[in-house]
Amino acid sequence: MAINVEVQKNANESTSNLVRRFTKRLQGAGIVPKTRNGRYYERVKSRNSHRKERLRALVRKDKYEELVKLGKVPEKQARH
Repeated sequence: MAINVEVQKNANESTSNLVRRFTKRLQGAGIVPKTRNGRYYERVKSRNSHRKERLRALVRKDKYEELVKLGKVPEKQARH
């Protein structure tokens, strides 16, 4: 859905006035708030991809714990 906003320069109109009018038209059309709302949009992950990600993390955690038990990796210190 594209919304075009167009402003023509009048005879004795300054550039700053033209920009001000253009900004008002943008706000009136609702383009600025719509763009700001979509700025940090993050797609919702599907249930399967969320499960795969969690399973990968669990496998990584298990491998790390096994390496700690074998003494190949130093144990993490608790943060204070």
